[in-house]
Amino acid sequence: MTQIVQNYPGSAAGGSLADQRNRVLRNTYWLLALSMVPTVLGAWVGVASGLTHFLTPGIGLVVFMVGAMGFMFAIERTKDSAAGVPILLGFTFFMGLMLARLIGVVLGFKNGGSLIMMAFGGTGAIFFGMATLTTVIKRDLGSMGKFLFIGVILLLIAGLANMFIQSSALMITLSVLAIGIFSAFILVDLKRVQTGEETNYITATLGVYLSLYNVFSNLLAILGIFGGDRD
Repeated sequence: MTQIVQNYPGSAAGGSLADQRNRVLRNTYWLLALSMVPTVLGAWVGVASGLTHFLTPGIGLVVFMVGAMGFMFAIERTKDSAAGVPILLGFTFFMGLMLARLIGVVLGFKNGGSLIMMAFGGTGAIFFGMATLTTVIKRDLGSMGKFLFIGVILLLIAGLANMFIQSSALMITLSVLAIGIFSAFILVDLKRVQTGEETNYITATLGVYLSLYNVFSNLLAILGIFGGDRD
């Protein structure tokens, strides 16, 4: 019997099952690397224009949630079409734009540039560490993903509550927990590709990108709090 496999932009087609998994993983890595370009560009535009400074924390949160949800909905609808990759890259530009406020604050420190590079290097180290672990861990991580999702929901609730409480200690605690949770999410998402549970590299890239974004932003916030030099 001849197996007919449709060749969509986001899916693996043809070859053995192992070849398909490797292709999805390879495409995920390439698209993830490419997504860093519009992210950096968006952050630069945001810092240079000062656009995000005109948004209050409340309005900024609404813009972020509406924009992010809208983009993710569009990505899910187009993940099997030629429009999937451009929309994903547009989303990463938007996310870079939303990161501009934090980067602008950190750049206000005397050592702001080095703090950003440290956060970038730390995020890269976490990514490569998790990617390496996926080749070592053989067990299924599906149940781990469910617990992590619950953790994200609790983080969101606590984060919203802290907008009113304004506790620095709680903010630092949530940032540390977020780094741990999203680092683990990188492991789970990459493992899903390796085991063939995720066969669409656009969806896979979106998941890993969001985790990296959260790791970087929270790591940068902690470095700014403890390592920022105002002198």
